[in-house]
Amino acid sequence: MLPKDKILEALSHIIHPDKGKDIVSLGMISEIESGDKGISLTITPEKSNDPFISSIKSTIVRTLKDVLGPETVINEIKVQPKVIVGKKQEKERAVLPGVTNIIAVSSGKGGVGKTTIAVNLAISLVRKGFSVGLLDADVYGPSVPKMFNEEKYKPEVRRENNIDSIIPLTKYGVKVLSTGFFVDPADAVIWRGPMASNFLKQLIMQGEWGPLDYLLVDLPPGTSDIHLTLVQEVPVTGAIVVTTPQDVALADVIKGIAMFRSDKIDVPVIGLVENMSWFTPAELPLSKYYIFGRDGGKKLSEKMNVPLLGQIPLVQSICEGSDNGQPVSLTDSLTGNSFMDLASMVIEKVEQRNREQMPTMKLQIKK
Repeated sequence: MLPKDKILEALSHIIHPDKGKDIVSLGMISEIESGDKGISLTITPEKSNDPFISSIKSTIVRTLKDVLGPETVINEIKVQPKVIVGKKQEKERAVLPGVTNIIAVSSGKGGVGKTTIAVNLAISLVRKGFSVGLLDADVYGPSVPKMFNEEKYKPEVRRENNIDSIIPLTKYGVKVLSTGFFVDPADAVIWRGPMASNFLKQLIMQGEWGPLDYLLVDLPPGTSDIHLTLVQEVPVTGAIVVTTPQDVALADVIKGIAMFRSDKIDVPVIGLVENMSWFTPAELPLSKYYIFGRDGGKKLSEKMNVPLLGQIPLVQSICEGSDNGQPVSLTDSLTGNSFMDLASMVIEKVEQRNREQMPTMKLQIKK
């Protein structure tokens, strides 16, 4: 058991980016539980929508391990906004208060395997010990339910204190919500922009996501209202862009990266994933046939100064796993390990981003 005063001393070195004071003197540490099984904390920001909370939670974990030792176990960091006595409290539900990192998974065009990457990455992060959610925001063509073999799943909706909560599917350790759980795919493609955006807001705000290390958001191809809705509703930690080595796919990737890097949106691009990098037949597992071109993603990553997170081969097991609801990342195969390597790179780059850059702010639209 670690003394609470030693824990507080370590936390007193963490400065709130906006207020310029440490989180202990600001009164943000309201409860500490220290036992044989680890440390649990409750932090109380003044506002439920404090945009720096996710970053502060990451810094708390890193600081405690640096000061108290890498073996220090952090069980839970709860977020409980302050209640000011005598002031009328607005009925407000904090948006994703327990989510540390929100990662947008995007692509410049369709058909590059973006959802396959998102699903297998989510499972690989779970296999590495992280709590993970996957939000299928591709409202015009939701394919996540098929990849989890849950096309008939209908989420439970609970009502408590006059607030409806949508309970995500949990499978392979991943919490999942998708438009495909609520509507027929043929209906989703005819939705107008505002209808699609409002439904996405519901999944974000009413989903009972709970504490998560990573929430991956599978976006529609290209750039659309859905992308704008996401960056308006939540502070996106960073974006991952998926492409194939083909020139036609790479040209669209440049537009996607430019969108995230624009002054108004300003979401860091964590890196690029090159999918279908080469074809490997099942009977020749060590052979590589570059049917879509070679190293196009690698060259673009160098040109755009974006890290190349991984190169994923085109193999039959990936396609079959996506079709039958058994993603290849569940296995310890050569291909499954390529997704584990991808997950390691994503973790490294996200942690680097959180150390070196300020937290992302939600996009404010002035009317």
